[in-house]
Order: sequence, then structure tokens, then C-alpha cells
Amino acid sequence: MSAASGRISAGLLLCRRRTELEFLLVHPGGPFFAGKDRGAWSIPKGLLEPGEDPLATAWREFEEETGFALPSHDPLDYLALGEIEQKGGKKVLGFAALGDADVSRLRSNTFELEWPARSGRVQCFPEVDRAGWFEMALASEKINPAQVALLERALARVAPEGPSVRFRAP
Repeated sequence: MSAASGRISAGLLLCRRRTELEFLLVHPGGPFFAGKDRGAWSIPKGLLEPGEDPLATAWREFEEETGFALPSHDPLDYLALGEIEQKGGKKVLGFAALGDADVSRLRSNTFELEWPARSGRVQCFPEVDRAGWFEMALASEKINPAQVALLERALARVAPEGPSVRFRAP
């Protein structure tokens, strides 16, 4: 797979166990998603740079978009969730990790956009304007429909082992 197409992203799905397994999802910032909720949320993700390892991309994007520390820097603590294709053709390589984060401490990177369009006025927006923990039923409603498969793959591979959570072998 080549990142040259500019259509391949990698992202990290953070999972935690409460009553049920919960997933950390982020809502895109900026004016295009301001009034959207259902189907607008995502895993933190971003485009692969040429020659970059997909897991390294997922780590970088998670930290940039959320400001949260990675749960681990050991690649063995991450589960490859495979690839999905979103509407429009963008491919996303997903990885899952077990951890926790306080969503009230979200600190996202920003981007600039001419807004309103053709106004000549450039504004700065957070790439992610909020984050939340969601159980499967609600996460499936909120997340980009193509990314539901990533939730399902993670859910199928997480099993409780005492007070902690571990990934099951395939």
C-alpha cells in the first residue's frame, strides 16, 4: 500500500471497559461538522506521510488530535484492526489499544480555513472539537458508518481477564 495516493489514513481506537466496552471517538472541528452528530464522529486518524509506518501515523494523529498520552509505546500493545474504505474512497487503517483518557482535557491541533467561503477571511479551527466515550450501541450511531467495522473488530477481540482487559488472539 502506498501513501502516495494521499487517500490512506491510519487511526487509533482507544478502548476501555466499564459496564461494557467503551470506545473513544472524536468529533471533527470546523464549520462543516458544527451541526452534525450522527455519523460524523471518528477515531482519531490522519494521512500517512510517504514512507511512514501506519502505526506511527496512528500514534502521531492520536496525540495531535487529542493531546492525550499514548497508552503505550510498545507496538505489541496495539491490535491491527485492518482496513476500511469510507465513502469517497479514503482508506483507513485502524489500530486498537486499551487505555483511558479524561475527555475534559482534550487539546487538539488546529487548522486554518477561509471562512465563510470566498470571504477572504482565514479562521483557525480545532481539528477535533470534542471527544467522548461511547458503548457499542451509541458509538455505532455516532461514528462514520464505514468505521463501524473497526468497532466491531475491536469488540470481537477484547475479553475481560480479571480487573484488566486484554486482546484475544485471532
